[in-house]
Amino acid sequence: MIPVLVADDHGFIRAGVEAVLRGTRFSVVAGAASGEETLDAIATHDPAIVLLDINMPGMNGVQALETLRDRGDKRPVVLLTAEINNQQLMAVMRAGVEGIISKDGAEDELVYVLDKVHEGERAISPCFLQRALDLSLKPDSLGPLAKLNPRERKIAALVARGMRNRDIGAELGIGEGTVKVYLHTMYQKLNIDNRTELALLAVSARDN
Repeated sequence: MIPVLVADDHGFIRAGVEAVLRGTRFSVVAGAASGEETLDAIATHDPAIVLLDINMPGMNGVQALETLRDRGDKRPVVLLTAEINNQQLMAVMRAGVEGIISKDGAEDELVYVLDKVHEGERAISPCFLQRALDLSLKPDSLGPLAKLNPRERKIAALVARGMRNRDIGAELGIGEGTVKVYLHTMYQKLNIDNRTELALLAVSARDN
């Protein structure tokens, strides 16, 4: 059996996924209700594939995926979503998501998508791919953080969560002094003066 971790803050979604996979070569080995729980469960159960809800309390699916990739974890991740905004779509594409499934009709696509990503292929609907391409050609549509590179956007997101420089450095595996250098550069790029302004921009971008 191929072990799958299901992360969704709604128990009935997790139960529904388990029901759909029953009798297939995939088996749900653990469930999680937040990004933090997801990362812990991955460390404990080592699933072959992570099925991840994009919107969860605390650390959401986008942040959990980015954290995994920052740690060098390349296992297949499939996003399960009711909706995905432009900022989220570009973030997960940059992070190398392998699949995206809409919750509407997921029972018809789930096994097919899991089969594809387990075989090393990507299973992302052409509509999402075209949307990402259109956005990449119009970076201003990504919101106020469009001027930042992926690592800088990650730091901005951590600042918005109220994390201190030392904790941000520990999260990303860099020194506190390096975080300060990043922040100084980011302030110049965005024409702002402090981390409060940066946090407000990051929250605005996340909500777009």
